[in-house]
Formats: sequence, C-alpha cells, structure tokens
Amino acid sequence: MSRYLYFILTIVFLTLWSSCRKDFEFSPSTGSLEFSKDTIYLDTVFTNIGSSTYNLKVYNRSDNDISIPTLGLALGENSNYRLSVDGIAGKLFKNVELLAHDSLYIFIESTIDISNFSNPNGEYLYTDQIEFDAGSNLQKVELVTLVKDAIFIYPNRDNTTKIVETLTLNVGGEQIETELQGRELLPSELTMTNEKPYVIYGFAAVPEGETLTIDAGARLHFHENSGLIIQNNASLQVNGMHSADQELLENEVIFEGDRLEPNYSESPGQWGTIWFLDGSTNNYINYATIKNALVGILCDGNPDATTDKLTITNSQIYNSSNFGILGRNTSIKGENVVINNSGLSSFAGTFGGKYNFTHCTIANYWNDGFRQFPSVLLNNFLVDDDDNVIVTNLTEANFNNCIIYGNDNPEILLDEVEEASVNFNFKFTNCLIRFEDNNNNFTGPNYDLNDTNHYEGNLYNEDPNFKDTALNMLIIGEESAAINQGLATYATQVPTDILNVNRTTAPDLGAYQHIVFPEED
Repeated sequence: MSRYLYFILTIVFLTLWSSCRKDFEFSPSTGSLEFSKDTIYLDTVFTNIGSSTYNLKVYNRSDNDISIPTLGLALGENSNYRLSVDGIAGKLFKNVELLAHDSLYIFIESTIDISNFSNPNGEYLYTDQIEFDAGSNLQKVELVTLVKDAIFIYPNRDNTTKIVETLTLNVGGEQIETELQGRELLPSELTMTNEKPYVIYGFAAVPEGETLTIDAGARLHFHENSGLIIQNNASLQVNGMHSADQELLENEVIFEGDRLEPNYSESPGQWGTIWFLDGSTNNYINYATIKNALVGILCDGNPDATTDKLTITNSQIYNSSNFGILGRNTSIKGENVVINNSGLSSFAGTFGGKYNFTHCTIANYWNDGFRQFPSVLLNNFLVDDDDNVIVTNLTEANFNNCIIYGNDNPEILLDEVEEASVNFNFKFTNCLIRFEDNNNNFTGPNYDLNDTNHYEGNLYNEDPNFKDTALNMLIIGEESAAINQGLATYATQVPTDILNVNRTTAPDLGAYQHIVFPEED
C-alpha cells in the first residue's frame, strides 16, 4: 500500500469516527450538585482586613454534561464576599458548564467593614450564600464570617508621593533616622485597654519620656513588619493578671499577628518584635503571651542599670522564628517565664550584660527546620561591620531552679572571647539541663560541670516530662525529674508558679509545679 493511499484511508477513518461521536450537549442542572462543604466558615477577621482565600469544590456526579444557569451570591453585588469560578472573578455567573463526573473549584474571599452594621457591639456575624440555579433546583452553600471591631494604629502616608512615614528614633539620647515604617504613639494611645483589640501597622514607638501602659486582658495584633519600640527614657508597663482558667487567658495581655484564622494561630515570624532601645527604662511585663514574632523581645543596652532594664514575670513566649528573648549588653530579670519553639535560641544573652532567671522554663523544640543554636546562648562579644571583634563584660548570668531543655543537644552554649580585663560570669544552680557532650566537643573551664563556681546542684539529661511540647504545653507531669528539686531560697523569692500555685513547701524546677496528666481516651 502506497504511503499516499494509507494517508487517504486514515483521513476517511477519522472522518467516519468523528461523525459517529456525539457532540457535547449540556443539559440544565437538576439540583443534584454535590459540594465539599455545606457551610464555608471564613473564620474571624478584623474589620476592613481581607480574609484568607477559602475554596469550595462542586461535583457533578451524574452521567450528563450539565450547565448551571446561574451561580452567584445571594446578596448579589452588595455582598462583601468575592468569588472566583474557574479563574474568573465575579459575584454572579451564568451558564456555568460542568462535564459529567467532573468538578469545579470556587474560591471565596471577604473584606467587611463592621461600621456598615447597626449595633455590632464589637463584633458582627456576617453571612451570605452561594446560590446554584433557582426555583425547585435551587441549592445553597452558606458563608459565615465573624468580623471584629478594632482600634487601628498605622503610619501616615503622603497623599501626593504615597510615601509612608518612617521613624526617627531616640537611641540613648541620639536621634537616628531609620527606614522603619511607623510613627510615635499619640497621647491618647498611651493607655491600651481590653475594650477592643488593637491592630498595629508598622512600628509604634513610645515617645521619649512617656510610658505605654497596657491593661489586663488587652490584645495587640501586629501586621507583617510591625511591632513596638520603646525609646530613650520611655517605658512599657504590661499589667496582665492571673486568669482563673489558664486555657482562656482572659486576663493576660496577648501580643500576636493580625491573622486570626486557625492556620496562622501557631505560625512563627508573622510580625517583628517588642524592642527596648538603649536608654529605655523601668520596663515591666507581667502575665503576657508573646507569640509568632520574628523576635519575641529584643532588649538593648543599659547593662549596669540600678533597676533591671526589663523585668518579665509570669509570661510565655512561643513560636519566634529567630529568638524568644534576645538581650544585647543589657539587664533582664525573669521569673516564671516560659519560652519554647524558637528558630535560633529561646534565650540569648549576647555582647555581655546582666541576666537573672529564676523558676523559668527555657525550652526549644523547634521542628520547622535546622536550628543553629541551643536553647540558651551566652556570649560577650560582637563583630562590627569592619570585622572587628568587640568584647565586653558578662557581669552575671544566673539561672536558678530552671529547666533548660529541648530537642537538640547540648542546650547551652557559652561562647566566650577571653580578655584579661573582661568578666564572663555565669552560674546554673539547681537546674535541669540537657547537656550530653558525647563527642567531647565542649571543653575548657566553662564546661566543667563539677566547677561549683559555675554549676551547682544541677540535674542533667533526665526527662522533664512536659505535657506536649509541640503545643507549647510545658507544664510537667508526675514522672518529671524536676519534682521537688528546687532550692527553697529561690522558691521563697518566687513563691507561686505561673498558674498561681504555691511552691514554697516542695518547689519543682521551672515555671510550673507538676500535675497529674489526665488519661487519654
């Protein structure tokens, strides 16, 4: 058979086959669509802040190719929801075709202004429906969003140039221009209450000589690249209180990101930091939860302050993508502090300084990638832009009745540059510490665990028996090696644990007295 004849026969065959094929014929839908969900909860959002994108899958289980005559929002163009159907945005669609045994995706978003509704009382439950077809064939999928009112703090923007205001900061009495977007807080913003949550865009700076007071139960939410800055001669006073039900945290002050959806609830690195500049003074944090920041607390300067630059008590710091607390040649006092899940160190006292932590749980069970540093890092130097090593005094770093543990080993690093005139003073007293130097990598006098000038009454590598480190539940159970191991001197100094349980008669190590974990079903 010639190649020409073969080609002709192939064309004839294809023509005959195609003439027998039934063309796609789309019949109207009959109200028998199926959906991946019957209600889409778009979770909680702040007023005028866009939600995440949610999806709905629509199935045609029938043997027929169908056309959905209408697909749209019940509230039509007035709806605060937005749809995208097979990549096309809109609020009403007509004659949406769907092949037999096929499916399509609908993506849903919302941006809602709570002020459009009467008497919202701080929050409003906004609803709508996605309607498929009409009449007897009508099918609906409910849409639900809880909208919260809030007080917004954001920098100014020039209407002509569209340039966003940046901060000039007072650092140790010197005015320094920065590229940080933000502004100083107004006098009316220097007391934050629990009446409404605060949403902060950019860095909100406490002006020189002023105090930002945050009342018990207040909620501060920070956008990406945002945070608090406490300037020279300024102060922060966080006045949280113990909550009767620790699960509710209703009287604590909470610092976190501005995304309220569950997928973001434990996601690290959503916002910047609480930054105490060199020269800030009289800073106090009590009963606070600081979560999902780049650095939970960044504290600079004033290592020889008569009163510690920062006192933090009964507080928790979780899910910091870099450091839980980073001190740089500063002075910090911590009691009943719990830190966990940090991308670098949970506590780092760098470039010297003065640090005293009593009955604290400093752990690090970071599981989001490689972690370079241990739970606790101490050093006495920095390297400047010209690669010069600058050394200063670590005046003191005392850890008393603490738990220092994690999923790496060892969980302490003492990184000293030795100079005759520079001190490197530290001591761990009655602590439970993870430190196994199986390869003899940590040598020298700083790692002599028998030197009572640096280590006294400690336990090593025994199980702290935390409840659930992945969920930041670092209360200890009845099998913990930390039970009754606290020195009474320090228990008297901090007589109740972070849950307000008395510890003076039989002090356990760390921030919590132990409990009996309930049996799992």
